[in-house]
Order: sequence, then C-alpha cells, then structure tokens
Amino acid sequence: MNHDIAATAPAPLSGHQIELVSGDQRVTITDVGAKVRVYTVGGRDVFTPFPADVPAPAGHGAVLAPWPNRIRDGRYTWEGADLQLDITEPALGTALHGLVMWQRWSVVPVDDAAHAAGEAVTLRLRLAPSGGYPFDLLMQVTYRLTATGLHVQTSATNLGTGAAPYGVGFHPWLSPGGASLDECTVRLDAATRVTVDDRLLPTGTTPAEGDYDLREPRSLRGLDLDDAYVDVLRDEDGLSWIRVEGPDGRTAAVWMDESMDTWQICTGDHLGAVDYRRTGVAAEPMSCIADAFRTGERLITLAPGQSHEVTWGACLI
Repeated sequence: MNHDIAATAPAPLSGHQIELVSGDQRVTITDVGAKVRVYTVGGRDVFTPFPADVPAPAGHGAVLAPWPNRIRDGRYTWEGADLQLDITEPALGTALHGLVMWQRWSVVPVDDAAHAAGEAVTLRLRLAPSGGYPFDLLMQVTYRLTATGLHVQTSATNLGTGAAPYGVGFHPWLSPGGASLDECTVRLDAATRVTVDDRLLPTGTTPAEGDYDLREPRSLRGLDLDDAYVDVLRDEDGLSWIRVEGPDGRTAAVWMDESMDTWQICTGDHLGAVDYRRTGVAAEPMSCIADAFRTGERLITLAPGQSHEVTWGACLI
C-alpha cells in the first residue's frame, strides 16, 4: 500500500501493510511494531511469515526495545528509584521484549531514491514515559532493500532530562523454505553460551560445547534451542551471522555488525503459538542479554539528547 497511512484507514490485525519491492526481493512491514511480516527472495521465504490478519504470533519480525528478552519480575532500580514494569510473560513472571512491539509506528517521509522507488521505508515512534519506564525515547527504524539483501538501521534518542537505561534487539524467524527444520542445518558465529535458570533468566556463561557448539553447520534434527550467545565471531567485514540452510540448498541468514554483540537463537519447540512451533529459527541480534536492566551487563545508558544506533540485515544465500 501507499506509505502515507491514513490514521482512520481500516487495517488487518497485524497493522497497515507497507510493501517494499526490489528485483525479486519482497518485504511487507506492518506499522504495528514496525515488524517484518514477510521477506521473500524469488518467492522463497527468508523469514517465516504470518498472516496479515493475525497479531505477530511469537514476536515474529519485531523490534525489541527499550529492552530485548526478559526482566526478572519486571523490577529494576535506576538511579535510586525502584521501578515496576508490567508482567507480560505471566508463566515466567517476567517483562518480555520491551514496550514498542505493539505500538503503532508512523511512516516518515524521506527524500531519497530508495524511498521514492518503494525499496525503503522509515518508521518512527515516540515512546511515551510510563510508571515502569519513565523515559522519553524517540525510536526510528529504516528498512531498505539492497543488492545484498535487507538492510536495517534502528536508532533511539533520549528526549528526556535524565539518563535512560536502554537495550535493543530484533526477532526475525529464519525460514526453512517449506521444509521441516529437521531437514535443515544451523550455524551461529559465537563461542560462548549464556546459561539460564528455569525462568530462562541468565545465571552465567559457559563455552559453547556439544549440541550447543554451532560454529560449524549442525543438523537441527533433535535440537531444542532457546539460548543466548556472546563472544561473537566476525568475518572479514566485521559481521556475525546466524544461518539456516534448507534441503533446497538455499541459506536464510541474519547478520549484525559491530553495533551489537549478542545473539539469541530459538527453535520454537515450546511456543504458546502451537502452529508456529519449529516452523523457523529465531535469529535475534541484540545489544544485551536478558535481565540487563537489573544486572547492568551490556546495558546502554542514554544521556539526555544522546542517540544510539544499530545495524543488522538478512539475505538468502
């Protein structure tokens, strides 16, 4: 649809649909959560899609901010103040994946050739302060189709008068291309796995070994993953990757540059959205692991007026 979205226009439950096309690449972005609902190359899914009239079933394609992953009990302390976020994952008693994934973002007019050609779109959200997160952030994300795939840049600017805690991540699910995950292999560029308790909250780290060592392609048959990784490995371009190769010989891949240094990978074996269990591999670039608001590990402090930007992308190899 046209990128100028009327405020009162009817929309499917996933939000207004924004279509990008470049050659044989097609992307559908939703204004709700600025999510990537569909990404295909030559008709082959790179991301596991979901229907337009369904809210994203398992964070599919979402921006995760101002924190990715979980915060224990939704509680943290910031500059001497005890703050309480809403519990959005009742089964584990956590605040999950931030505050922006169900907000309706606005399309921003941008005067460049890619935006004019329908190959890029920029969306913006001013996150209102709340009791659990009393900070004023301006979020912006640009999705751009290039010759090498989908390129994503996301920024956050602190518009408030005090410092704000911040983390960011993203939730694409790499598609097996119509095959079973058991017929695919996975590779993840990282040397260290984060250990967790029974609430999936971090307890420490351990070298990636055995079934958890994904530095070389490994069959997904029997693998049940929902794990964060650090000590990422990078190629000569400074990129770290997660790759899922299907039996068709094509590889759906997500990369992140040096603006982020943490991965989360999930095979979806235990999703509440039963129809989406093991239909893809969540390949989540993140700036921090779970519970960063409490531990401070890799947590970003945004001073008043300060911005933070990250870059990641995806492609079909």
